[in-house]
Amino acid sequence: MTADTAPAVPRPPARPAAAPDISGAEAVVRSLEKLGVTDVFGIPGGAIMPVYDPLMDSTGVRHVLVRHEQGGGHAAEGYATASGKVGVTIATSGPGATNLVTAIADAYMDSIPIVAITGQVFSTLMGTDAFQEADIVGITMPVTKHSFLVKDATEIPGAIAAAFEIASTGRPGPVLVDITKDAQQQVAPFVWPPKVDLPGYRPVTKAHGKQIQAAAALLAESKKPVLYVGGGVIRGKASEQLYALAESTGAPVVTTLMARGAFPDSHQQHLGMPGMHGTVPAVLALQESDLIVSLGARFDDRVTGKASLFAPNAKVVHVDIDPAEISKIRTADVPIVGDLREVLVDLDTAYRGITSGAKPDIEEWWSYLDGLRTEFPLGYSQPEDGLMSPQYVIQRIGELTGPEAVYAAGVGQHQMWAAQFIKYERPNSWLNSGGAGTMGYSVPAAMGAKVAEPDRVVWSIDGDGCFQMTNQELATCVINNIPIKVAIINNSSLGMVRQWQTLFYDGRHSNTDLNTGHGTARIPDFVKLAEAYGCLALRVEKEEDVDAAIQTALETNDRPVVIDFVVSADAMVWPMVPQGVSNSYVQYARDHAPAFDEED
Repeated sequence: MTADTAPAVPRPPARPAAAPDISGAEAVVRSLEKLGVTDVFGIPGGAIMPVYDPLMDSTGVRHVLVRHEQGGGHAAEGYATASGKVGVTIATSGPGATNLVTAIADAYMDSIPIVAITGQVFSTLMGTDAFQEADIVGITMPVTKHSFLVKDATEIPGAIAAAFEIASTGRPGPVLVDITKDAQQQVAPFVWPPKVDLPGYRPVTKAHGKQIQAAAALLAESKKPVLYVGGGVIRGKASEQLYALAESTGAPVVTTLMARGAFPDSHQQHLGMPGMHGTVPAVLALQESDLIVSLGARFDDRVTGKASLFAPNAKVVHVDIDPAEISKIRTADVPIVGDLREVLVDLDTAYRGITSGAKPDIEEWWSYLDGLRTEFPLGYSQPEDGLMSPQYVIQRIGELTGPEAVYAAGVGQHQMWAAQFIKYERPNSWLNSGGAGTMGYSVPAAMGAKVAEPDRVVWSIDGDGCFQMTNQELATCVINNIPIKVAIINNSSLGMVRQWQTLFYDGRHSNTDLNTGHGTARIPDFVKLAEAYGCLALRVEKEEDVDAAIQTALETNDRPVVIDFVVSADAMVWPMVPQGVSNSYVQYARDHAPAFDEED
């Protein structure tokens, strides 16, 4: 046998390449790259400095240097909310980490998937009150889904991969990864993908079939049903499935503050936002219903009013991916734990099976609700002091910009007006701090949203009080070419607090005047401040100039635009349910409540 005809000797299998030895700091950056992260927000400091060195060389991860850690946290929230991806923020130890706590708590309340990576002092110094030491894991434990403390470089890839898994699955939320400086400096093999073992973490996605059938049967029998839609529909990317169920059932839909955009405002079945400042039809639809189908909502006090008096004649179907929310405030007749996208498909199928596709007989219910819509449309009265109406300004921003934009509000009156008077047609177009009510959220959240969605117009609709808490992020926007639009609804006061003082404290306006608006010292002058930051700055004091200013903002995309809209301090948010009473006492305007029959 010649060499040419000899049988080939099989080669042994190739050995896997040895995992490269890299520093823990490099492992942080490499892990982010492997997870597909393209943008992070942060500020370097001593305990996180090792990570910032390889971060400088990364071609896949863009770092946006913010001016305050809270701004970085809110930017990560805005990024996550606008895009549906996980937002990432980075800070150093001690005060750098504690400055993130507000944003982390905000993300926890509103179920926003962010990962916060913080540096920690050397493990040998922990517990000694070392310079810039803070127990950030202990501090954030109540407001995170999970917190990791990493003291060994080999654990870094697994901790970061697990953080992303936890943040983005089940009920989304914030996860903290705190890494000691010695772990960042230590050299270890980089193994990817790492083994992610999360014992006990098994989010339920598929609901029990019997519960689905029971819910469908209640829907088929109901004469006064309401689909009570919460932010979970948006977080669960279930808007399309919600639309299908609404069409099948013909039931009225209400969308909470966190769910604006989950169901189109233009749809005939949409009654608007329920709650303390909800529309009269939405508030009374819930209150007088015989069946509430709660979808990713948590019966927040701002929606229910006094919980013991909420919807006294209604049975409740409560759907949520978080079992802890079921029956927490209102006992559910049919509890359903599962992923809303799957549950809504199953519920729609079961409902159509029971009804054979026939439309339900709820004409009497709709006749009542349409009567409320006719009698109590959403509106506002012109201020008597001759200054601009804030509602008009916000409504025109929405009308001239359109539904494809992203709108990020601060907290207070302007937040409610933005939720009421801008029409939302798609999910992820409305960003706000709903659960925590964090002043200072709007500007950095808008910044994060613009990074995530650079081709969309992004408005920050802010109050003169909120704006003064985080406006330094305008510097970040200018330097990093993030051209957001900022509308300051400048009523020269802490507006919502002032409204409550007017209504409930005999008009004693204690420490709510900010001296930024009409007839005041104008400290600061928002136009000069914005110009100092390198923004295009405008001031509008007459309604006839509103549209031109908005159009200028829409046409300017080479830098941020800040518009100081000087409005009346006397404008109030209506409708309103006073705190601690039944929703039946919703006030359409001051001293005006709809007549209703308590026996119904």
